[in-house]
Amino acid sequence: MAGAPEADLAFHGRLWMDGGQVELRMTPQNHGPFGVADATVRLRWSAPLADEQRLPAGCARSGARTVLCRTGALPADGWGRTLTMGVRLRGEPSEVVLGIDTVWGGGAVDRNHRNDRQEVLVLDTGDSYVF
Repeated sequence: MAGAPEADLAFHGRLWMDGGQVELRMTPQNHGPFGVADATVRLRWSAPLADEQRLPAGCARSGARTVLCRTGALPADGWGRTLTMGVRLRGEPSEVVLGIDTVWGGGAVDRNHRNDRQEVLVLDTGDSYVF
């Protein structure tokens, strides 16, 4: 994409699972050099989500295992708003993998995908996993 601004999005947070309920706190970061007005992050669970979910504003289901969320504005070399979400998994799996990746970067080019694509294994122990 010639002439498009360049951004470097990353996602940092923690999650934990207890009895099939997964809690997530995640904050997007933009290492720059340009800010973006908005971006979309995909949260893909290895286990299906329960049919009924209470998702935060700016988030929507996109299939049996996937949630898409807007990040809001991400200034260059700055942090976005923290996303806090609880999801219920179908059944009570003993573990789940959460895949996190950017699906839309607000029109900016992100040449460094090492920090905006990751997978986190969460065991149903109530312990917190940091990424």
